[in-house]
Amino acid sequence: MIKNLSGLPPRTFYALIGFFVISALLLAGCDSGGKTAGSSSNANNGEGCTQVGVLLPDTTSSIRWETEDHPLLVKAITAAIPNVHIDYTNAQGNSDSQLAQAETDLAKGDCILVVAAHDSVAASAIVTQAKAYHVPVIAYDRLIQSKDTSYYVSFDGVAVGDLQGQYIAEHYQQYVSAGNINTVVISGSQTDSNGLLFSQGLHKALDPLFANGSLKSAYESFTPDWNNASAQTEMEVALNDLHNNVQIAYVANDGMADAAITALKAAHLNGKVLVTGQDATAQGINHILAGDQSMTVYKPIEKEAQSVGSLVQAIYSGSGVNAQTKGVTTPTADGGDIPSVLDKPIAVDKTNIASTVIADHFVTKNEVCNGIPAGTDGVC
Repeated sequence: MIKNLSGLPPRTFYALIGFFVISALLLAGCDSGGKTAGSSSNANNGEGCTQVGVLLPDTTSSIRWETEDHPLLVKAITAAIPNVHIDYTNAQGNSDSQLAQAETDLAKGDCILVVAAHDSVAASAIVTQAKAYHVPVIAYDRLIQSKDTSYYVSFDGVAVGDLQGQYIAEHYQQYVSAGNINTVVISGSQTDSNGLLFSQGLHKALDPLFANGSLKSAYESFTPDWNNASAQTEMEVALNDLHNNVQIAYVANDGMADAAITALKAAHLNGKVLVTGQDATAQGINHILAGDQSMTVYKPIEKEAQSVGSLVQAIYSGSGVNAQTKGVTTPTADGGDIPSVLDKPIAVDKTNIASTVIADHFVTKNEVCNGIPAGTDGVC
């Protein structure tokens, strides 16, 4: 029995009690973020989820996002979850757009998000929004700098940079001579955690050579948004500053390497400078066969997408993800330790094109042999 000690008329008193009871019930139907609770799959952190959002960063930093990642992710997730609905969006290089796309997906009821962040820090806002809906976020290819990120699927970024740096360490003597040991470093975007990891791996391999004078660090820059035109400008500035005295050009990916090669061609230095790359694009492989690029890093994107598929299937079934992550974690800048699946990258040069990217059908002979003499490197 509730006693009326308020002095209010009985009808008014019990009307107020009824109001508070109804209000409490309505509030109970909302989550801690003020969002109306969605489907049971949302409440179960992705278990039983059949609606997945896939968000990629752009279409310009590398052609891989649309030609490889997009279809392979759709294929892997479709195979992982019966009758799944996939909402796909591309941020076109805009972090605000990517956040808005994630908010739209969450409002539609997407209960797992796979996000390749345009900006690793800005994308933490996506994680915050998803957490309010109890929706797990898989950071794909690029780590999201939030301790609340659910999972991370990528390649070992430090290992990628180390492969590039080790290739330079093993081959630089073919390009240098007494007093001519200048190295230009054109790294990726500082707002992409991968750009920082690749740089870390590169310096792990090259700093000893810089320290002992075998090579000279003559010019180094990061490239906002992995912009290819900016990379060409950086290479042109380096060539101007160094009076074309450049022997080594570390370039973080194939798109920017193509731009750097354009600058080298204008200076009649293509083929005379060791140039690195990454992503094993058809364009990059073509440059290797032509002798203008020395190496690239092959990251079997199909394997990366399959890792996402396996993780999504484990989340959907509620079976646990230990079999996928195997206890591997990746730290975030805010103190997080994110369960991770990190696949291994592969260095590719003219000696193993046929046995790697061609054998895996990652690229075709027709794509890479355009303008290349028949018989080149046993590929064309």
